[in-house]
Amino acid sequence: MTTRRVEEDRGPAEIIAEDAVAEYLAAHPEFFERHPDLVAELRVPHAAGQAVSLIEHQVGVLRGQLRTERRRLVQLIARARNFEALSVRLHDLSLRLIAAQDPEQVEAVLREALCRQFDTEAVTLKLFPLESDDSDSDPKVAAFIQFLDRERSLCGPLDPEHNGILFGEQGGAIGSAALIPIRMDGRSGVLAIGSHDRGRFGTDMGTDLLDRLGEIVSQKLRTLHRIDG
Repeated sequence: MTTRRVEEDRGPAEIIAEDAVAEYLAAHPEFFERHPDLVAELRVPHAAGQAVSLIEHQVGVLRGQLRTERRRLVQLIARARNFEALSVRLHDLSLRLIAAQDPEQVEAVLREALCRQFDTEAVTLKLFPLESDDSDSDPKVAAFIQFLDRERSLCGPLDPEHNGILFGEQGGAIGSAALIPIRMDGRSGVLAIGSHDRGRFGTDMGTDLLDRLGEIVSQKLRTLHRIDG
């Protein structure tokens, strides 16, 4: 398409606007030094017949890389904001746990806060007396014995048996869960957080905040146990 044909396709207002831009750039050649990000968006033709010039190809590749990096930056910012929001909620929960006077209050605080602030439907805290003589015959202990040796939390869907043991009548509606190991003197257990959404707790989900929550709850329960003892 010739330059004259292009000019014929444009309206008078557009031609005047482009002329004004051209005049401004001619009068301010340092414009792109002050706005280097605009350079990556420019399309500068290179006469190469029907072939694409190497420079034009390189510029196209760089533009694609820039778009990819921008998307990654947006994703990282979104994750950082989400992590910050979760950290604030964990801090608030920690303060409420400090004020709890007994294990029953600890579980009540966890259930109310995790369901409300973390958008879940079920929370349960189960502790198992592993040093008891009949611990090996307890089906609840047997079902979670391998998990109790874990150092980190576990996320994902559970089978019906484990859902039933942890969440009782709610177990049938739980699509995914986070299992957080709890450690205290002479006992071990699990803090289970369940959601109807199968994608809420995925197997590839990061567990740093969940692990911190487990440490906080474990320490609180140890403190209460020593006071009672």
